[in-house]
Amino acid sequence: MYYHIYKSEIGKIYLVSKGHALCGCYLENQKNFPKEILNYQKDDSLKIFIEATNWLERYFKGENVENNEISLEVNGTDFRRNVWNIIKGIPYANTVTYKQIADTIIKNNKLKSMSYQAVGSAVGYNPLLIFIPCHRVIRSDGDIKGYSAGNEIKKFLLNLECDNNKILL
Repeated sequence: MYYHIYKSEIGKIYLVSKGHALCGCYLENQKNFPKEILNYQKDDSLKIFIEATNWLERYFKGENVENNEISLEVNGTDFRRNVWNIIKGIPYANTVTYKQIADTIIKNNKLKSMSYQAVGSAVGYNPLLIFIPCHRVIRSDGDIKGYSAGNEIKKFLLNLECDNNKILL
């Protein structure tokens, strides 16, 4: 496993890869930060890290970058991967609610119900912050609480994407 540190406006972002695809993107002080990253080999020259760094630089300049530009590899339960795939489909500068994600899963899997908290937990364990844009998931009442990297970071990312102050949290 390899890591690279990208210094951003929101702090140090740790990019993680097995060598070809990006499998982790973590803010230094976020909840669920995998401490084992520091045991990985630091490598600033991996092609995926160069691509991810360029993507992040464009993102932080306010560009609408596509999630599919970077090769991603996610590990997690089927349920979590299902939630993360739904999140990857949230358009730039838009938000969806935990309820909307749960309703999509209910419909797609012909279920009777689903816990919004289960969806929230899966969102919280997203291993690829920003690349899988979990900051675009909000509560039904519009509240942004509960972001694993902190609510101020979530507010920053949402406002960055909405340069015409569409969100203004």
